[in-house]
Amino acid sequence: MEDAGGREGVRALLGTFLALERDVLVLSVAMFAFSLGFQMTSRYVPRYMSVLGAGAVAIGLFGTFGNLIGAVYPYPGGALSDRIGSRVALTLFGLASTLGFVVWLFADAFGVVAVPPVGTTVELLGQAVVVGWLEPASIPVGIFLGLALAQAWKSFGLGATFAVVKQALEPDRLATGFASTETFRRTAFLLGPLLAAGVLSGFAFETGFRVLLAVAAAFGLGATLAQHVLYDAGEDSLGKSFEGVSTILEDLRAMPPALRPLLAADTLVRFANGMVYVFFVIVVTEFLAVGVRLPVVGRLSPDAYFGVLLAIEMLVALAVMLPVSRLSRRVGLKPVVALGFAVYAVFPVLLINAPENAAVLAALFAFSGLRFAGLPAHKALIVGPAEAGTGGRVTGSYYLLRNAVVIPSAAIGGAIYAVSPRAAFAGSTAIGLVGVGLFLAVGEDFEAART
Repeated sequence: MEDAGGREGVRALLGTFLALERDVLVLSVAMFAFSLGFQMTSRYVPRYMSVLGAGAVAIGLFGTFGNLIGAVYPYPGGALSDRIGSRVALTLFGLASTLGFVVWLFADAFGVVAVPPVGTTVELLGQAVVVGWLEPASIPVGIFLGLALAQAWKSFGLGATFAVVKQALEPDRLATGFASTETFRRTAFLLGPLLAAGVLSGFAFETGFRVLLAVAAAFGLGATLAQHVLYDAGEDSLGKSFEGVSTILEDLRAMPPALRPLLAADTLVRFANGMVYVFFVIVVTEFLAVGVRLPVVGRLSPDAYFGVLLAIEMLVALAVMLPVSRLSRRVGLKPVVALGFAVYAVFPVLLINAPENAAVLAALFAFSGLRFAGLPAHKALIVGPAEAGTGGRVTGSYYLLRNAVVIPSAAIGGAIYAVSPRAAFAGSTAIGLVGVGLFLAVGEDFEAART
């Protein structure tokens, strides 16, 4: 009886999905195409930078630049979408992202900017320690310019994508609409790394990655043209201009007190992860240099195997999110969120100290997928304490403040990594564990989430 009920649930969900408005379907397909392009390229860009001659400092600065874009782009992107309409906005953002993939493809043609070496000696526990980097850094201009463009659809277009779903559907169908777009996006998260692994298994890294960038640009252009032609702009509504920074400050001051411990802990955990996130691919492909031989597939280089590891991570994430979210209704949100924070915290030190063994790395990335288990509970814990009608503002304020603080994390991690990779990853875990401990000690649960 339970299996029959499950099959009926799947059929009902599929029927609802197929019955969605055309605009939401168009948006979902575009989201899949752009997400596929990002997922098969973005995690490899630090490795691409390394091949082009960039060092740890430049890679860390790249991560910080990405953090800055992620924090800054969504608000003006949403405001621009309100002013010019979702169709025009998404077309402009899509073209910019497509151009970004092309700029990455020809990144070496843009030259480099040299950053002089920096080293400051400080006394720590009675020992003289050099803080900074002692080697000149070469920053590839094309990589940073490409990132500023490639992130446009994803970050600038965030508000526009929400607006499309809201305009196309009745209020009681919004959740289904967002579920459809999220399903497409997460599917791309799984398929993108596998596609990257397939391409990189047949080429040397630089050649294979350029092929992936060309494919990503083709996906982006196709998605942009499709959404421009198929999206019906008749329902677009034009809004007002930005009312001022005072609005943001008021929202920050009005944040529920119950969120402050969560925000502090979350910021520490994300800052810690941000210190080394861009170096995961470097550790797997260069520091450990672990490949694998698989049945039927044959030998995979470390670059190709990294794509498989990312797919394993996402497969676990997709498998655990729903069951764990259901579990949170019994045990509460706090334990589930703490689990996700703990995985974020301990993964770096486990990775940097892992043996050069493909099976161990597969197990580690499967373990890393458990960090996604806490995401639904985390979002519920953020919006749960908000008063009626303020959920959007509370959520926006929370992420704005957290993301702003996390911006310099990768640059700091890169500076430490240039001196000692193990120190950077160990420091990341230490800061992350402080965040976990803080949340366990003073974090509050949202009791209404329990049944």
